[in-house]
Amino acid sequence: MASLAPLISDLALILITAGLAAILFKRLGQPLVLGYIVAGFLVGPHFDLIPAVTDGESMHHWADIGVIFLMFSLGLEFSFKKIVSMGSKPIIAACLVMTFMISVGSGVGRVFGWSAMDAMFLGGMLAMSSTTIIYKALDELGLREKKFAGEVLSVLILEDILGILLMVVLSAMAVSRQFEGVQLITSLLKLGFYLLIWLLVGLYIVPLFLRHTKRWLNHETLLLVSIGLCFVMVVLADQAGYSAAFGAFMMGSILAETLAAEKVEGLLSPLKDLFGAIFFVSVGMMVDPQILVAHWLPILLITIAVVVGQAVLGSSSFLLAGHSLKVAIQCGFSLGQIGEFAFIIASLGVALGVTSDFLYPIVVAVSIVTTFLTPYMMRAATPAYKYIERILPGGVVDRLQQRAEAGRADSEETSERAWHTFLRAIATQVVVFGVVSVAIVGVALATLLPLCRSLLPHWIANATCGIIALLALAPFLRAIVMRKNHTASARVLAKHLVNRILLYVLFALRYVLAAMFVYYVLDYLSPLSWMIHIAVALLIVGLVCASRVVMYWSIRIERTFRHNLGMRERAAARKHPTYARRLQAHDMHTSQIEIPPHSQWAGKALRELALGADGVMIAAVKRGTLQINIPQADTVVYPRDVLTVIADDDGLAAFSERLKSEVEPLSESTGESVVMRRIALSSHAALVGKTLRESGLRERYQCMAVGFEERDGSLEVPTADYVMQSHDVLYVVGETSDVTRMEKAMRTKPKLKVQG
Repeated sequence: MASLAPLISDLALILITAGLAAILFKRLGQPLVLGYIVAGFLVGPHFDLIPAVTDGESMHHWADIGVIFLMFSLGLEFSFKKIVSMGSKPIIAACLVMTFMISVGSGVGRVFGWSAMDAMFLGGMLAMSSTTIIYKALDELGLREKKFAGEVLSVLILEDILGILLMVVLSAMAVSRQFEGVQLITSLLKLGFYLLIWLLVGLYIVPLFLRHTKRWLNHETLLLVSIGLCFVMVVLADQAGYSAAFGAFMMGSILAETLAAEKVEGLLSPLKDLFGAIFFVSVGMMVDPQILVAHWLPILLITIAVVVGQAVLGSSSFLLAGHSLKVAIQCGFSLGQIGEFAFIIASLGVALGVTSDFLYPIVVAVSIVTTFLTPYMMRAATPAYKYIERILPGGVVDRLQQRAEAGRADSEETSERAWHTFLRAIATQVVVFGVVSVAIVGVALATLLPLCRSLLPHWIANATCGIIALLALAPFLRAIVMRKNHTASARVLAKHLVNRILLYVLFALRYVLAAMFVYYVLDYLSPLSWMIHIAVALLIVGLVCASRVVMYWSIRIERTFRHNLGMRERAAARKHPTYARRLQAHDMHTSQIEIPPHSQWAGKALRELALGADGVMIAAVKRGTLQINIPQADTVVYPRDVLTVIADDDGLAAFSERLKSEVEPLSESTGESVVMRRIALSSHAALVGKTLRESGLRERYQCMAVGFEERDGSLEVPTADYVMQSHDVLYVVGETSDVTRMEKAMRTKPKLKVQG
């Protein structure tokens, strides 16, 4: 008999240990991540009381797959357009928080005399707060409806994408072992190129593919296709010199813009949970108690650095971003922990072999301690704010509040605003289409040209490759030169002579830029002189700009891309109000709340509920596909209705509490099970000679006849007009006591009436 592979026995040990630990930590009300880490320590090489994992290398590969699924899922929850729509406050706050905490972590590492790589990786780990732990803590403390909770979650989303960039930068530094500014800038530019080209190509192709194959995409095929796309991007990222996590995140963010994103996220959830658990178990396997004992002082000081750093520097970051003092302190105190992303960064350092063995278990220990402290930090935010408010000079808090509520001053002149709008649009067009053009030229010369030369004579191959490359470039070159020339801002600028001259200069610069792409292709493939190449390049760009066919394809490509990019946003706009963001600027915000199935509100009109007394307004009532906007006072609400509620923090909290408390109690069950019994009708049974309709089985006995037994043992489904005969065998379904009562009645002889 063949022996069992170590991988299978190790998986059995890991999964059963992780499952038991998950049950225990769920029972204790603690994050499951901590349970998985404890399970990993128990099955790791540093704990001898139970069997240990024998094939550590295979577990490492499984953990890598876990990271891929975790980052893929994270990308599915991400949206580049959502980041842009957040405004400047979350972006500024996230950048400041990460910068401060990276500096704190690096400084702590230097204090202990660690290497530059250990210090840099420690700084990166301390900069990443745990989205999972914070979300759970906010939910358990009833703070998720508060205004500051939305700001915290926005910053956490930004930290995740900045964490991806941080991983790329750390990888580049680890490979070069240097911190040269030029090399870092080159790495960032290269990253930006790959990020943009993958995003553009992915957002154009993937939604089209999913839309045209929708009829064949059931749950099974959609799961296979989405995971396949994920791993294809992982391979592409690896070929480009980036981590697998970066590729998985990119494909997740591409799929996040499609209508299938939520379905893919649901299908992927079990796989993410399974492989994510294996990853966190592998994290726990690296915890060495001897290292923790030997480095108890760094663990203590790093924990203090995280808690105090986020409380002070994190709050300061939100304050500098433009939030009020109270919101800033609440946000800063909520970020005082590190979690799963820190483990991913730590595993990157281990995989690259640039961090010391002691760093990983130290970070895990700090994560466990700060996770336990998270709820207490959130509760301490309000007392801390009240104390600071008392000691600050008079009027400071009021000025900070006024600054947070102040709208954007409209101090710019019309022309200046027009220049700002026009230049931003032009810069976006040039960068986007320029990157696509660079990619087309690179693919044509690196891939298409060798293929053509293997099939055709040298110069014919060069000409063929050049023609194909220029045809592919044409729509994008036209967009670089001609797009945004007739927008409203351009028309405003064209009214003044100086502005009109500057517009012509910008047009000429864009024309020259487009001609440079054509010139490069010609100069690479043609034996003619450079002067001829310049003249031909300028001529080709002119013909491209004048061609109506090229214009048609250019506009069609851009419209398709914009349509793909806005699909999910348009679908969400039908579910969520567009005024929510404006309300937040005035300490009012919206929330979508569903009426529970057994709520006492069901069947009542809004007038009866008197929600306005609590400072709550109902903007809409959604019932299935029906939406009632601005409902009247006599509008009746029903179970599963989704109410769009407008209120401040206190109003939403009171509304949620009242909704939870006013619930109809469920009727108690008898505790009896439903059974089926076979009853033979005797000649004197009361049912003989009656139809099922006349029998009263349901009314008298609360039972149901499901069939009559035929001679061959099969069941005949009866009709209501079936007349029951003596010795019929009836199959009855009902609760045990009711069926027993009926069975006794069928066996009891009816009493004879004595005639007097």
